[in-house]
Amino acid sequence: MPGTHRIGQKLYARRRRWALSTALAAPVAGLLLFTTGGAAQAEPPAPPSASEAKTMLGEITEKAEGSSDGYSRDKFPHWIDQGDGCNTREAVLKRDGEGVETGSDCYPTKGSWTSPYDGGKWTEPGDVDIDHMVPLAEAWRSGASDWTQDKRQDLANDLKIAQLLAVTDNVNQAKGDKDPAKWMPEKTDYHCTYARSWIWVKHTYEMTADPEEKAALTKALGTC
Repeated sequence: MPGTHRIGQKLYARRRRWALSTALAAPVAGLLLFTTGGAAQAEPPAPPSASEAKTMLGEITEKAEGSSDGYSRDKFPHWIDQGDGCNTREAVLKRDGEGVETGSDCYPTKGSWTSPYDGGKWTEPGDVDIDHMVPLAEAWRSGASDWTQDKRQDLANDLKIAQLLAVTDNVNQAKGDKDPAKWMPEKTDYHCTYARSWIWVKHTYEMTADPEEKAALTKALGTC
């Protein structure tokens, strides 16, 4: 996972409680189901304060957005193993949900998720997307085209900063690869957090931002 290039990351402990369920009556004797439950963190790592984010924004290199030539999601290996039998997507579903229980494959069997972008509440994991705060295509155009594959993998799976969020699937699709000059969450009271998170990710990975993007982020910070 990300190395020493990270700036100002905040680590948040996650508690997981594991319990062994009763054996099921199944053709294969001794087949057991494992579940995990208890309170989830229910939110990603908190971004820097508005004042800290404003300073970070000033330190981000302003540059016209680059080309999408050569971009592929395959160049950002994602949903890698995060331990405890969970990949990145499953780890975020556990972290961001309420009352989440999972099977032995870490896929949720129970829980609810509230999308910070639109306030939608969901009980089916399939209705939830894991959004990359800074979309991978946007990252590519903001400097990631010159990174190593390992660094791109770090960005695509980073649980230590606010790069990954469980959100309503069609809202995530509407966002696509747009930056804040072209898309902001429906919930205006989330604009401050969104801007602070976006800036945190770009600053941590030393990505660039174009003038319109910086202007939109400055406006959003004004709502804090």
